[in-house]
Amino acid sequence: MKQNFDKSLDMLLKHEGGYVNHPRDPGGMTNLGVTKRVYEGWVGHSVDEAAMRALTVDDVAPIYRANYWDAVWGDHLPSGVDFSVFDWAVNSGPARSVKALQRIVGTTADGAMGPITMRAVMNMEPEKIIDLMHSERQRFYERLSTFDAFGRGWTRRNKETREAALQLAG
Repeated sequence: MKQNFDKSLDMLLKHEGGYVNHPRDPGGMTNLGVTKRVYEGWVGHSVDEAAMRALTVDDVAPIYRANYWDAVWGDHLPSGVDFSVFDWAVNSGPARSVKALQRIVGTTADGAMGPITMRAVMNMEPEKIIDLMHSERQRFYERLSTFDAFGRGWTRRNKETREAALQLAG
């Protein structure tokens, strides 16, 4: 829902945290969940570590809105479903999150939101979609080769996302 972006971003940023540069994370330098590559693409030029460390919520909010929330049609999804789909989109890409949603609601899993997917979403209980998104996401994580390094955090995030999404759906 349109009014849920700010709340969803706040919840998401609790998961994303501050500056990190973990050697096993393919994203490399990241701050507030935004990788160096994504930020450079957004600003149109190279940035150094100091610039990455200095990112603020105001710097990254438009990136989250344009690249993730709008990509999954967050303004149009039911409350709770919006956060569930958005959080996974940020963590694993909008196409992966949308494909999971499409499989759940029984439409063609092409990774692009459209009116057919939206109609199917609206014909299913939000709580059921949220629960099934949680299960799909967990299965996805457990198949990743880096699950041994990051699986505990991903599992916690997935559980917390489900709980928050169900509260929004409330």
